[in-house]
Amino acid sequence: MIDISVKDLVKSFDEDGNLLDGISFDVQSGERVGLLGKNGAGKTTLFKILTGEIDYNSGTIAFAQGKKVGLISQIPVYPPEFLVSDVLRAAFSGLDKIKARMRELEGQMTEHTPKEILTEYDALTNRFEAGGGYEIDTETDKICNGLAIPQSQREQLFSSLSGGEKTRVNLARLLLEKTDILLLDEPTNHLDMHAVEWLEEYISRFKGTVLTISHDRYFLDRVVNRIIEISNGKAEFYSGNYSFYVQEKQARFELQLKQYEKEQAKLSQLGFTLERMKGWGINNRTLYRRAMSIQHRMDRIEKTEKPKIEKTMRARFAERDFFGDEVLTVKGLGKAFDGRTLFHDVDLQVAGGERIALLGDNGTGKTTFLKVLLGEEAGVGKIKFGPTVKWAYLPQIIHFEHPERTLLDTMLYEKNCTVQTARDRLGAYLFEGEDVFKTVSSLSGGEQSRLRLCMLMDEKINLLILDEPTNHLDLASREWVEDALEEYEGALLFVSHDRYFVDKFATRIWELENQTIRDFPCGYEKYRSIKAFEALQAAPAAKEKREKKEKPKSTGGSKAIEKKIKTLERDIEKQETLIAGLDEKIAAAGADYQELSRLMEEKQTEETKLSGMMDEWESLSLQLEENV
Repeated sequence: MIDISVKDLVKSFDEDGNLLDGISFDVQSGERVGLLGKNGAGKTTLFKILTGEIDYNSGTIAFAQGKKVGLISQIPVYPPEFLVSDVLRAAFSGLDKIKARMRELEGQMTEHTPKEILTEYDALTNRFEAGGGYEIDTETDKICNGLAIPQSQREQLFSSLSGGEKTRVNLARLLLEKTDILLLDEPTNHLDMHAVEWLEEYISRFKGTVLTISHDRYFLDRVVNRIIEISNGKAEFYSGNYSFYVQEKQARFELQLKQYEKEQAKLSQLGFTLERMKGWGINNRTLYRRAMSIQHRMDRIEKTEKPKIEKTMRARFAERDFFGDEVLTVKGLGKAFDGRTLFHDVDLQVAGGERIALLGDNGTGKTTFLKVLLGEEAGVGKIKFGPTVKWAYLPQIIHFEHPERTLLDTMLYEKNCTVQTARDRLGAYLFEGEDVFKTVSSLSGGEQSRLRLCMLMDEKINLLILDEPTNHLDLASREWVEDALEEYEGALLFVSHDRYFVDKFATRIWELENQTIRDFPCGYEKYRSIKAFEALQAAPAAKEKREKKEKPKSTGGSKAIEKKIKTLERDIEKQETLIAGLDEKIAAAGADYQELSRLMEEKQTEETKLSGMMDEWESLSLQLEENV
């Protein structure tokens, strides 16, 4: 069954051409599809068209009838007094209306309630139960715990949250809405690694259809089973995850190039023969006819378009010679903020050439740690850089002193170089032609990161510190940055939630957790294995501790416990008799749907009571054994 159908979709914003130029695709029910393309290719525009936020020029869009669609590309506007809990509760607005109507009908019920009221109430009860009305609080807690939305944050005003926090809450609301089709626009942005892994598990269990825009390559590998790439207004299709897409795209490029070169060689050979035949056939009708036959043959050859070779950044860090083993030494480093300790008693040492990833959940203080190292924020403890160390820092939020300047002027003023040198360096980072006359303020976040990297790489450095270097970059730009870092031989310290990036570069992991930094002298995969093993080891101990905590306190000696147990045993026997009686009534009411529904609901209530009695009996029996 097709959940999303797009046929010959065309969208243009100006006279420069169509952003989407006749795109067609179908998404089958239950598919997980990744939507790829460079920044500006039209991915988000396509999402906005799918949800009706913007119009399109021509084509058709259809969703499976009755399917509910959810999108998180933009955060809805809520009243200023709305708490986070109110935003989350908005996911259940339909169930709340059903519940309100049920309460209204309950107020009208008497001993002689009209049949139509009972019929409506019964139908509403079934809808409420089927929609998960009795599991609202449980489901909300599960989603919020997975996305790291603590109870304290749920009582805050939604308007007081940061952009990242609002995105996370909005994602939670969308997941709680139980939509059939999820449209996710960069869902892993603003999520730490634990939350991303939880989201991956959630989507793997989700029974509906998913269409997602993402630059997170690990996420795409684990979640999607099909790729649609938008390029030059058209769509290309790949039947696999991201790793399959990379290999298949390269294979298609090589096949197309081989076919193109083969055709060009054949056309060149025929063209040479054609010109000779034309020359010889001036006074020879037979040779002239053969020349025309060759011309027709050339016209019939299907012309393969020459595959475009993507431009690559000709970027390389200017490295400073490093002498000695000591790059950075930290002793007793600590930082508290507004009465809250972020980290304390941190002792670390960095040697030349090391590549260190600083990992930790959002809010643990990773960026603050970097700023304390670089002297941008005050802290306690000692920080010592090696005598020949020159560092450079790429912050998470890029700032330029004069955003009104053009890219060319920015380079001229800040790097004090000639116009030709500035253009050459900008060109190495794909700022070419008229692009150099754009103002810095007009650049996207990814382009500003690329410009700042362009300026950093010109400096002779041997310690590079990066805070989320791949944020806001499309896949091609991420690969460009990675290529440049591959050739860099100095020390590297970086914060990143991009697991693909971490896995590729980290030879050492610093984990900021519980107000301290734990040092793992290994790469990302081994780090994950260690953490998984520790979690398995900790599980039995945590269970034992929890069970010990849940044991009831002494209630006055063994005799008092024995008395309670005997009372419970009598109550349990009565409860079992009551439930057995309900079973007989249920069997007799098979033809009366309303009575059957009422009896089933009553039985469920009584079985819950019985389960509670059994738990209490087991707990008291255990306590009695300990007192003996």
